[in-house]
Amino acid sequence: MAMSTMDAAELKRQKKRAAISSVVGTTIEWYDFFLYGTMAALVFPQLFFPQGDSYVALMQSFTTFALGFIARPVGAAIFGHFGDRIGRKATLVATLLLMGLATALIGLMPTYEQIGLWAPVLVTALRLIQGIGVGGEWGGAILIAMEWEEGKRRGFMASLPQMGVPFGLLSSSLVTTLMLAAGGDSFYAWGWRVPFLISFLLIAIGLYIRLKVLESPLFQEAMKKQETSKMPVGEVLAKHPREILWSALARVIENGSFYIFVTFIVSYGTTFLGMEKSIFVNVTIIAAVINALSIVYSGHLSDRWGRRRVYMTGTILLMLWAFPYYWLVNTKSVGLIFLATVVAMVFHGMLYGPQAAMIAENFPTRLRYSGASLGYQLASIIAGGPAPLISTWLLHKYGSATAISFYIVVMGLISLAGVKMLQDRARQAID
Repeated sequence: MAMSTMDAAELKRQKKRAAISSVVGTTIEWYDFFLYGTMAALVFPQLFFPQGDSYVALMQSFTTFALGFIARPVGAAIFGHFGDRIGRKATLVATLLLMGLATALIGLMPTYEQIGLWAPVLVTALRLIQGIGVGGEWGGAILIAMEWEEGKRRGFMASLPQMGVPFGLLSSSLVTTLMLAAGGDSFYAWGWRVPFLISFLLIAIGLYIRLKVLESPLFQEAMKKQETSKMPVGEVLAKHPREILWSALARVIENGSFYIFVTFIVSYGTTFLGMEKSIFVNVTIIAAVINALSIVYSGHLSDRWGRRRVYMTGTILLMLWAFPYYWLVNTKSVGLIFLATVVAMVFHGMLYGPQAAMIAENFPTRLRYSGASLGYQLASIIAGGPAPLISTWLLHKYGSATAISFYIVVMGLISLAGVKMLQDRARQAID
């Protein structure tokens, strides 16, 4: 049903339903994805990898973590193809199932002590499946929300599913914190499994909500006019390669710094600073709430000031914060660690809020799922996935977080170049 044929009440109801389903669905998907990252820092080196050098075990664990990011462009290509061929809704149901089942199965995994090398092999395979699932999720979620908006508030609407990232981080951190407190020493024996097994319940909730959503009206119109592409991935790579590349480069600091602030910091605080792991898990809970508020407000600002202006401001602020962030964390003051992380998440939200519309608006409806997904997910290979691994190596080599701060600055320079090349279509009507 086209937006033009709906009465005001029905249109409002469908916009609300699309927004809620995209936020809830992405929250569940990112809960699954972040849960692995937290456990990769807390318990996986001990449970799934050969014991010996703790540094080697941590690097192995973060390598497996990074593989999930390498799989994300594969998911973007697979689900981008079907999202542009048969619709956004069907692919979102499929990604939810794939991601949820892979996560739940991790909770049933035998450890290295029980099955030897099969443990890291199987957990790596499940991480790859997670990556494929989340790789296909983002494009559909932001489009099902954005394409129900007629133009003036697309930045805001597209920023709503972006809140699934901090909400997923928040929920995974809360569940982990509760299990750490309740499980005590048994956390390593069985307590870590509970957050993964919860995914069975989350799948049911997510499916119930997503099956009630109507297809994007813009995609319905493309189907009606027979304007869909037979090979959307191949076509978008042929016609819009620059937009895909600029989108990936623009994301580098947003994607890379985020996993430094919320994943690597757990291992940094516990192994390098010798502090309690629960402190850093709790920090991410508060930071996630602040990040969500910053995301949605920045999405709103992008409708008024333009996507690139808001995005570049956030990039510069994040680069400037790279050094004070570690200065504050290194004090070992819980209050200053909270301050460092909260400010970092405010600046990160300034990027993540306008990012969805900024990328998606560079592609036509018939190729938008594929193009936006590939541009978004390719950044995971060069930024988010390697970030904890590179940070661990830099810390091991130089014995100081200063090198990591310089690493964040370099990522910022790359992003400034990428976003400069993207067109700002915030005030233009898109099909």
